[in-house]
Amino acid sequence: MRITELLTKDTIILQLDSQSKADVIEELVSKLDEAGKLNDKTGFKEAILAREAQSTTGIGEGIAIPHGKSAAVKTPAIAFGRSKEGLDYEALDGQPSHLFFMIAASEGANQTHLETLSRLSSFLMDSTFRSNIENAETEEEIMTIIDAKEKEELGEEEEQENPAVESAQDAPGTQGKVLAITACPTGIAHTFMAADKLKQTAAEMDVPIKVQTNGAGGIKNRLTEEDIKEATAIIVAADVNVDLSPFEGKHVLQVPVGRALKIPKELIEKALAQDAPVHHGGGRSSEAAAEGGQKKEQRSGFYKHIMNGVSNMLPFVVGGGILIALSILFGELFPDSRFAEMLNEIGSSQAFFLIVPVLAGFISSSIADKPGFAPGAIGGLIAVTYGHGDATSSGFLGGLIAGFLAGYVTLGIKKALSGLPAVLEGLKTILFFPVLSIFVTGMIMLLINPSLTQVYVALSNFLEGLGGTNLVLVGIVLGAMMAIDMGGPINKAAYTFGIAMLDAGNLEFMAAVMAGGMVPPLGLALATSLFRNKFTKQERETGKTAYVLGAFFISEGVIPFAAADPLRVIPATAVGAAVAGGLSAFFGIGLNAPHGGIISASLVEGNPLLYFLSIIIGAFVTAIIVGLLKKDLRKV
Repeated sequence: MRITELLTKDTIILQLDSQSKADVIEELVSKLDEAGKLNDKTGFKEAILAREAQSTTGIGEGIAIPHGKSAAVKTPAIAFGRSKEGLDYEALDGQPSHLFFMIAASEGANQTHLETLSRLSSFLMDSTFRSNIENAETEEEIMTIIDAKEKEELGEEEEQENPAVESAQDAPGTQGKVLAITACPTGIAHTFMAADKLKQTAAEMDVPIKVQTNGAGGIKNRLTEEDIKEATAIIVAADVNVDLSPFEGKHVLQVPVGRALKIPKELIEKALAQDAPVHHGGGRSSEAAAEGGQKKEQRSGFYKHIMNGVSNMLPFVVGGGILIALSILFGELFPDSRFAEMLNEIGSSQAFFLIVPVLAGFISSSIADKPGFAPGAIGGLIAVTYGHGDATSSGFLGGLIAGFLAGYVTLGIKKALSGLPAVLEGLKTILFFPVLSIFVTGMIMLLINPSLTQVYVALSNFLEGLGGTNLVLVGIVLGAMMAIDMGGPINKAAYTFGIAMLDAGNLEFMAAVMAGGMVPPLGLALATSLFRNKFTKQERETGKTAYVLGAFFISEGVIPFAAADPLRVIPATAVGAAVAGGLSAFFGIGLNAPHGGIISASLVEGNPLLYFLSIIIGAFVTAIIVGLLKKDLRKV
């Protein structure tokens, strides 16, 4: 399939009207929708914003490639927009972006579609190609430029398939050979752009390199045992987990995929100097550091392991919580309803019961890869079923400890068995690792969980005993945390705390958390209605969607506004959410559901009217602050 079958004249905008990142996303999504490429415009936009929340797709060099893979896409397509003046898209190089390619991949996109979408990402690494696109005067000219480039590249690929033609990436150089792996969450754009940037830079440095891409269509250009044996070092530029087990004893430099686009020369120089930890054991490097010790950029260590557990736990929380809320709603409407009982059984007895084991299992697998999941899940199960006296659960405290315990026990077992004869290698994963790691983790958890249960009960009782000013202060803090980074680590920390306290029977904290999470999108939606002259037409349309998202406790509805104007929006949402969380605690409101927003009204402990009044007041506070801080567009 050719790129020009996905990028057509009716998905090209020669001159964007947009003045901000949020405007660009809205304008290009609308263009795809008008061209009939989408099933659900709002759903696809949410997929784009979710990808932007992970890291910016403004790659520098004047280019941005927002992209998403979603069931909201009817037909895989590409939209192109150009801003000759340039605008701030939060690019990696801090410079204005001019060229915007929005990639829309459907959930059922076949490999041919994915390869075509990825090919465009590679072309954009060519400065001549970019310059031609920037100077094109018509849609037809843009299509011609892309078509010519594609014919040229496909011809080169056919030549390289001929064994008589030497591959440029494996050509001999004056220095050691470097290997690399690139991978991004969607496996469409950054994966291939980073690979091309590394290959181009290596060619300029006369350094032989081979780059494996872990893309949406599968692994391409796979590194072989011979490649690894010859390598000086391996660069792993990835925002997702990559199996490092083949690189035992090699220097492995781990960085986010965006660093390969921003500082490829520096990464190659570090690889050549072997300025990276030596990898030992399992799927992790011996030192959880990126770029020779910059832990914060690798997003690894303690934080990464917990976030891996929390993110995989959330579907159980959200799905189970909403089903619990619906079961109570149906129970009130239809007393003695069997359907309501079934909903509650699924949500409470099943989904919620698995929360802690899943949390522990994925924390452990983040530490020790796949062999860590089983002992982590078993440890988490013991945490919620084997306690002290009448208390049978150490809750999230036990789950966290079980996850880290199982992960490091599994790593230790891997290291202890690393010297086994090669003939027994196949038995490690299917026999030795699971049996020994489950045994050791299970025995330790059975010994320590009764004590953990006592600590957990004592902590829960202490928090339950908070009242008056202390409880209000906690509500204020939790509310503000929910609004600071909209789905980021601070938000997740507050949400996880609320779930933990809900599991322990302390309902006030979950009420404050949900109030704080509903305020940001509701507050910005109100602001677009009350201060219309301070928002663009596209932002006002986005505000209508934010009403719905906020009502159902989906904090991400505020992301388009926060991305476009963070210095005004984030403080306003944090203050409004803090007010809502504090008022909820002041009124003594409890909530017996971890999700649902307005659906969970029937689960409010206390006065539901006062609870939703707290949220409304918080939303108005946010709206008024935003209205005061933002400039009137008529005067700009």
